[in-house]
Amino acid sequence: MKTELRALTGARGLAAWLVVLYHIRLSIAGLPQAALDILAKGYLAVDFFFLLSGFVIWLTWHERLRAQGVAGIAPFLRKRIARIWPLHVVVLAGAVALALVFVATGRADPVDYPFARLPLDILLLQNWGFTDRLAWNDPSWSISAELGAYLLFPLLIATVDWRRLASPVLLVVALAILVLLYLTTAAPTLDTDIPRYGLLRCLTEFATGTIVSALWLRWRDARKRPIVIAASTAGITLLAAWAAGAAETLMVPAAFACLLLVLALTTAANHNPLSSRAIHYLGEISYATYLGHFMLWVVFKLLFVSNAAAVPPVLIALYLSLVLLASIALYHLIERPAQRWLNAR
Repeated sequence: MKTELRALTGARGLAAWLVVLYHIRLSIAGLPQAALDILAKGYLAVDFFFLLSGFVIWLTWHERLRAQGVAGIAPFLRKRIARIWPLHVVVLAGAVALALVFVATGRADPVDYPFARLPLDILLLQNWGFTDRLAWNDPSWSISAELGAYLLFPLLIATVDWRRLASPVLLVVALAILVLLYLTTAAPTLDTDIPRYGLLRCLTEFATGTIVSALWLRWRDARKRPIVIAASTAGITLLAAWAAGAAETLMVPAAFACLLLVLALTTAANHNPLSSRAIHYLGEISYATYLGHFMLWVVFKLLFVSNAAAVPPVLIALYLSLVLLASIALYHLIERPAQRWLNAR
């Protein structure tokens, strides 16, 4: 099934930029405390990514894998690896080059650039419980976790068919999965101890995203307004409970699942801003934005910044412009050509 919901692609683009702002927030000179508090939660965009990934993978692959059986697993994994691995390796190579410059100039940094664990990062295994901290290109931890979800997705297809379960049962299963995340992480926030909990965070939210996708397939042609109202009300209630002190590790993923369903059901609405050409394009290049911005920030600070705790707005604007230009270049010159080449082979 080849179905693109343009609003979801646009939402992914905006979420990627929230992650960018999250990583640079403490360096923006003169940023009001209210804005700082909002951007401090930018890491939650990754949870939306995980839910959205499960949604899209289920939508695109569940019928094919069910029809093809074991024979469909290799093509599925090849396409997913072609999607995430080439750009990861290119950005990681840039980080290695920077680390070698540090070594050559007597500023070796074995904490942020540990050569001993480089094979794990190359193979995207670094966030499977083998390491105790983020290193090299920090955002790549989520790609490592995504690889785990891809490997387990055929097993999900083989063991359960969401289409055969009643909608209330699906809602209960989704809630149970998110409660499992809450109970097993025993952490105050979703970004606590990512090397320990990040894989579980991805797998549970990815699985929940597949259920949201199954519900959307069931409800997309029905009368949508009551469902949209109910999902919106549930999402707002969950976010309000979080703001009042309820556990982030339960409330936020559940609220984002409701948001994802609403976005999917309303993607075809007239004049949907998330479906506009500009926002949609940000979504298309969002993987390059997400994966490339962190190392670009490291290099940018080395070249242009004298006080990393107070970077003037003009330099912040320059950096953000460079992120956009780099995302466009990485997408068109590396990500898409490499993906086409690997898929052709």
